[in-house]
Amino acid sequence: MRTIKEINEKIKKGQVVAVTAEEIIELVKKKGLKRVASEVDVVTTGTFGPMCSSGVYFNIGHTKPRIKLGGGAVKINDVPCYAGFAAADIYIGATALPDEDPRNKVYPGEFKYGGAHVIQEIVAGKDVRLEASAYGTDCYPRKKLETLLNIKDLNEAVLFNMRNCYQNYNVAVNLSDKIIYTYMGVLKPHMGNANYCSAGQLSPLLKDPYYKTIGIGTKIFLGGGIGFVAWHGTQHNPGVKRKENGIPCLPAGTLAVIGDLKQMKPEWLTGVSMLGYGVTLSVGIGVPIPILNEEILGYVAAGDDQIYTQVVDYSHNYPQGIAGSLGEVSYAQLKSGKITLQGRDVPTGNLSSYSKARSIAEQLKEWINKGDFLLTEPVAALPAYDSGYTFRLLTERPLGQ
Repeated sequence: MRTIKEINEKIKKGQVVAVTAEEIIELVKKKGLKRVASEVDVVTTGTFGPMCSSGVYFNIGHTKPRIKLGGGAVKINDVPCYAGFAAADIYIGATALPDEDPRNKVYPGEFKYGGAHVIQEIVAGKDVRLEASAYGTDCYPRKKLETLLNIKDLNEAVLFNMRNCYQNYNVAVNLSDKIIYTYMGVLKPHMGNANYCSAGQLSPLLKDPYYKTIGIGTKIFLGGGIGFVAWHGTQHNPGVKRKENGIPCLPAGTLAVIGDLKQMKPEWLTGVSMLGYGVTLSVGIGVPIPILNEEILGYVAAGDDQIYTQVVDYSHNYPQGIAGSLGEVSYAQLKSGKITLQGRDVPTGNLSSYSKARSIAEQLKEWINKGDFLLTEPVAALPAYDSGYTFRLLTERPLGQ
């Protein structure tokens, strides 16, 4: 019906019709697939929730005399950074912790501060303290450095997240007789609660289940600024079971994303402390989906009652790597506040913010309607359903063999 180039021409002329993934569901119910496909050019999606595989790389610039950070030890606000690149490049991961953090020695650990909080402070324009030690060379003689850094003073500050935007995920419950602390939150014993983490009908990859429009080079809303899909994310697993509408009912695809941290905002990159588990970063991502034909609109128009996921025991099966589901539920059921499991009503809670996901989709729609955001043609497709990609567990081999 239309191409990305044609949609971009409409954006430039102020003639584009962009709606959110929430709005499109009602439009299709009211007007039908064929008519809406002819009227709507772009559908915007959004998600905001904890995404551990995230981090930032910096180039801090050179000192006088010069210091070689690579091979040395670097900390920002006492949080260790990775410096094994070169003289002035470092990377801080969202889950990094200060050496003195007691972790779970005092159980459950509070994990008050870590890499994600450092990232949020840097984005907010706060000064942070850098400490570094190096072994010294003839060309990089300096061995110690202590200074304050501010994002305005950095050569480059880039958000690079190797696994974000999971396409569906487990619902977590606890079958044991004691409370447990997980990356899916605190889980009460005897299925006292069920936690999930997805924006459901607003979530980007659930709206493009076969990655027909989302690919390498797709321009996105990232952390309040502009970013791009850099690659498929780690643990990308498109070959899972799907419903008749093509939407996976298990954890499936993921995205690796990249963007200029200097454009971003702290309300869309937020440090999170998870009791008994650790630190993570809540990331805001929004992806525009061009309505190129009726098939794509059909995927985008799926509501929460048409998107399903699995309930998994996090007290034994998940930590021991044992596959299996305790039941399948829709996101409509999850968002109702309770699900029925093994004959019992179990209250539900979402680690992902649906209201913030809605705000992201609205913001992206506004950018497009104002002509401030053009779509990009992916330079390559993500591995899709029949790609042969599969998620593999580590095959352990005894040392010496």
